[in-house]
Amino acid sequence: MQEPPSESAAYPFGLVGDSPEVQRVLRIIYKLANNRSPVLVTGESGTGKELVARALHAVAPGTRGVFVAVNVPALPASLVESELFGHLRGSFTGATAARRGLIEEASGGALFLDEIGEMPLELQPKLLRVLETQEVRPLGAEHAEKIDVRVIAATNRDLGKLVEEGKFRADLYYRLNVVALRLPPLRERREDIPLLIRYFLQRYAPRPMTMTPLSLRAMLEYDWPGNVRQLENAIRRMVALCSGNELHLGDLPTQIRNAAGALQAEPRLVALPEVAPLANVERLAIEHAMKVTRGDRRKAAKLLGIGKTTLYRKLKGYGLDTKAPDAKVNDAGL
Repeated sequence: MQEPPSESAAYPFGLVGDSPEVQRVLRIIYKLANNRSPVLVTGESGTGKELVARALHAVAPGTRGVFVAVNVPALPASLVESELFGHLRGSFTGATAARRGLIEEASGGALFLDEIGEMPLELQPKLLRVLETQEVRPLGAEHAEKIDVRVIAATNRDLGKLVEEGKFRADLYYRLNVVALRLPPLRERREDIPLLIRYFLQRYAPRPMTMTPLSLRAMLEYDWPGNVRQLENAIRRMVALCSGNELHLGDLPTQIRNAAGALQAEPRLVALPEVAPLANVERLAIEHAMKVTRGDRRKAAKLLGIGKTTLYRKLKGYGLDTKAPDAKVNDAGL
């Protein structure tokens, strides 16, 4: 298996997170470094499917060829076949010159088909043939051209269900699903949220910025239906509108503030003075870390940036529950 590149000291390929889920994704990416089999990346919108596809291409020895990304739903319905497979001059009205298709452009590298579930049913057999023969036949051509392309497809839909409904070909589904890689939604890896916040603040903030404990707690407890993309956009908005060096609850986007209404109503938080005693803030941070990690002391310590022994001592000192066993890490698949 290929070893991680030097930038792994930070976050390889921009995949930010120390959670077991993210580490498992990275392990699979490195295991596939010398494999050209098709990969089907699944996950909700905003989970980073294209980022993973680019990582799969990047780990190939010598970073073979180019990476061509295609947003399938964005292709004009009347030109999908021509855009993907190419055409010869005069093959249809308006074809005044020959044009290579995107599949042929990706030859020697990787073709990323985003939202593959939206591909027209009538074109799916032609894509299947490309996968099976590594040949592409442009519109109007008598003969197919030999290519060498690795196909990585992605979808936020259940392709198995689409197959049952007759909206996606079973043979294409099985051909694409040689290696399946599911990306977890952000709500399933909340321990990565502080890392993502710090990562995006470093990227977008014009000066060092931090978050108040209450605003961070609101971010941690929000469900993020738009996943990492939504979090990134939220940070960019906050940085653009905030004139200070600290992001408060009022700086959060409206939907996050609304979801955090219960936090604002908690007497113990409202009662805190503007500058709270450090012990109060620390206790709240520890209580919240234990809640977010569902009592997993190892994860909570990592989230808080302290050692496990230190966390035990502080839990005992604050009279918090220390008898619940650590939660077991679930590395059973994404």
